[in-house]
Amino acid sequence: MIGALCSMKIGIDSYCYHRYFGEWYRGLQADPGERRTVWDFLERARELGVQGVSLESCFLSWDDAGFMARLRDALDAAGLERVWAWGHPNGLHSGARPEEAASLRQHIGIARSLGARVMRVCGGSRHTRPTDWAAHRDALLELLRPLADEAGRQGVVLAMENHIDLRADEMAELVQRVDSPWFGVCLDTANNLRLFEDPVRVARTLAPYTRATHVKDVISHRGDPHTFGFWPSVPLGRGAVDLPQVLRLLAEAGYDGLLAIEIDYLHPEHGTEDEALARSVDFLRGTLPTLRVAA
Repeated sequence: MIGALCSMKIGIDSYCYHRYFGEWYRGLQADPGERRTVWDFLERARELGVQGVSLESCFLSWDDAGFMARLRDALDAAGLERVWAWGHPNGLHSGARPEEAASLRQHIGIARSLGARVMRVCGGSRHTRPTDWAAHRDALLELLRPLADEAGRQGVVLAMENHIDLRADEMAELVQRVDSPWFGVCLDTANNLRLFEDPVRVARTLAPYTRATHVKDVISHRGDPHTFGFWPSVPLGRGAVDLPQVLRLLAEAGYDGLLAIEIDYLHPEHGTEDEALARSVDFLRGTLPTLRVAA
């Protein structure tokens, strides 16, 4: 029997253009010498013909009501699905800064007002991960359970990213213990390779809980494989991640949200962000029709 085509949608994350928003990785990247606005980013989304965007709040005037109303109107006019993204770079600091929960709570309301049904959040980063998993888990759970309750009251799903801070089994355990339909995973398809985990195994573990994505590909470069710089981003399909299999696992799990392409530190031999993003969109457009799930 021929299965049904998957219903996942192609999107782009504004972090692809972080250098143009004024942030770059010191020692790995340089100032591009120009700046872009969110309106430029939305125009790029229109040019690429994608169906949605993930918007990094750290680059936006989210505390300006007039700006946010204009942004929602622009998203609505373009017909773009949207994910609101909170927590760059360290989020809840792996549970060590409970005061950050107030910011996350505030952003649930911002996501709702923007028309985002899903909000990507960060529990921490590679810089904040403690060595004791039990203490790490319990500190996060104390913050996440009431936040998931608040998200439910406002009708916004929280999707926590595997942000080089959690291994796949740890993330799955965290979601199971929060035990809320309003809390799941933002699956980054490449981050756990930087923790030496097989991206396909990670996807198999986390696909049932996935509510948002960062679709990313990376490749080994040079230096110490334990460092971030060893694993630069490349256009989708050009790296070490078996993306067709990862996407198939997401489709089989029933995921029907955005496949938000993300580029962080772009490999210096793979062109500009514009070029890498266009190639990545083409990759998804060529791959998605090959994925069929049981009807």
